[in-house]
Amino acid sequence: MTGWSVVGTISGTSADGIDLAEISTDGDTIDRFGPSETTGYRPATRERVLEAAGLKGEGRQHWPQIARNVTEDHVAAIRAFIGRHALTPDAIVFHGQTVWHDPKAGETIQLGDPQALADDLRLPVIGDVRLADMEAGGEGAPLVPVYHRALAKTLVGTDREPLCFLNIGGVSNLTFIDGEDLLAFDIGPGNALLDDWVRRHGAGDFDAEGAIAAKGAVDEARLTEALKHPFLSELGPKSLDRYSFSGSFVDGMGLEDGAATLMTFTAEVIAKAEGLLPRKPRLWLVCGGGRLNPVLMQALRDRLSGDVVSADDFRIDGDALEAQAMAFLGARLTAGLPTTFPETTGASQPVVGGKIFRPGT
Repeated sequence: MTGWSVVGTISGTSADGIDLAEISTDGDTIDRFGPSETTGYRPATRERVLEAAGLKGEGRQHWPQIARNVTEDHVAAIRAFIGRHALTPDAIVFHGQTVWHDPKAGETIQLGDPQALADDLRLPVIGDVRLADMEAGGEGAPLVPVYHRALAKTLVGTDREPLCFLNIGGVSNLTFIDGEDLLAFDIGPGNALLDDWVRRHGAGDFDAEGAIAAKGAVDEARLTEALKHPFLSELGPKSLDRYSFSGSFVDGMGLEDGAATLMTFTAEVIAKAEGLLPRKPRLWLVCGGGRLNPVLMQALRDRLSGDVVSADDFRIDGDALEAQAMAFLGARLTAGLPTTFPETTGASQPVVGGKIFRPGT
């Protein structure tokens, strides 16, 4: 089957920008990896998004205006991306901006208007990518595992299985792949707690290369208590909101010691997740911003079985991966192929997710 040119977009829970990527795919294999980039939100949009997410489902009266801001920023980013790279995509996939995710209540909120996006861009837009899964009893997350499996077949090879893709964004999650066996779940906090801590102390937006945490000392007693959180021992599938965990257990500590304790918490949480897998992975492919933190990467190597490497080592673009995954999911919808499975989200059956919004006439 000839592949479609699809542009995928996503903005993560940190709202640090809109990731865009183009691939050519039939929804089963990847024919070509196209260009990718990240475009920042306007500062006011990012501020409103983070405020909305921090309210944990409250403040809904402000969501329509934030959705308009998010849509406007995506229109500008996509139009510039398509023009800059002379692309003629068959479709755009618009994930929208998550501000609230509560699978136990059957609710997930991604702000943005895919119909307005289609009308402005004069292109088909695929949106509402999580809703069908939740309607089938799934967690609505994670969405990327089916793309991880395609990448493993294309770029890694079966001789390294069982393997795990480990994404460390605001939240950390994994995809376990062993032949046709696919298992996925959210693990716990990724960078979010550490980012918030650094930001609260006026030391930047994140701990660049782990430099702050590297200077601190871990409070073992606080760490041990935090690791008792019941979510960490639950079997998957399971998913989290960015604010499901609190970093308050380091309140009162100094900047560096608090950073060291929070970073170690992230590493220990991931190590606990390894114990929930059916077999020990031979390889961990780390994606997301966490792969750029050498202190965190070493902490993971000290705790996990198998090799722990950046996904970039296998020519996998760790920055573009989730936007590429959105494009891949859009192609699967077009081909009528499932995007989520009982083993990845807990849905009652394989689900073909997403809805196509066509430009008005």
